Amino acid sequence: MGVVIRTADASDREAVARLLDAAFQDDPVSGWIFPGEEERRTTHPRLMAAFVDIVLAEGRVEVTEDGAACALWLPVPAESADGHADEDGFAQLREGVDPDNERIELIGRLTADVHPAGRAHEYLWMIGVAPERQGEGLGTALIESVLERCDRDGVPAYLEASCARSRGLYERLGFELVDRPLDLPDGPQMWPMWREPGQSS
Repeated sequence: MGVVIRTADASDREAVARLLDAAFQDDPVSGWIFPGEEERRTTHPRLMAAFVDIVLAEGRVEVTEDGAACALWLPVPAESADGHADEDGFAQLREGVDPDNERIELIGRLTADVHPAGRAHEYLWMIGVAPERQGEGLGTALIESVLERCDRDGVPAYLEASCARSRGLYERLGFELVDRPLDLPDGPQMWPMWREPGQSS
């Protein structure tokens, strides 16, 4: 469909963090982490920036050339127990973003507990599309560009869908639910999803 995709670098950090903040302000999981509207408006951007920093250092941030969509990917080795941080890392993330908000640490621990181990894979940590550009296929283009590489290299992919709409998209791209949904305490469900290589629709 002619979507030009490039790999972001440190000069893109602020733009990518702003994009993720806008894309996830109304996301059910972001709303669970930051239930207060004022807190979400002021603190959510810091969490998104922290995520971008981690992936710029350890993985790959891909963006559409027009800056309307981005995807954060982490390569996970077979021996890794989780997709993005160790136990201390979750506490450090909370301390650096919002020390009084235990859900920042809890979401990391809960997703780590359900993250498959034992096989190397690509982890789609987050994908965001500017609200005014959603529905144009930008997110699909970003994902498919990496899935094509996964298929070539025989590498599985993994993600957690944070809403039913995105779950449907991922299913169309060949992802399947791993075991059962993750029920956040007093909050929404997340859907851990795995894709074997060669599952394109």
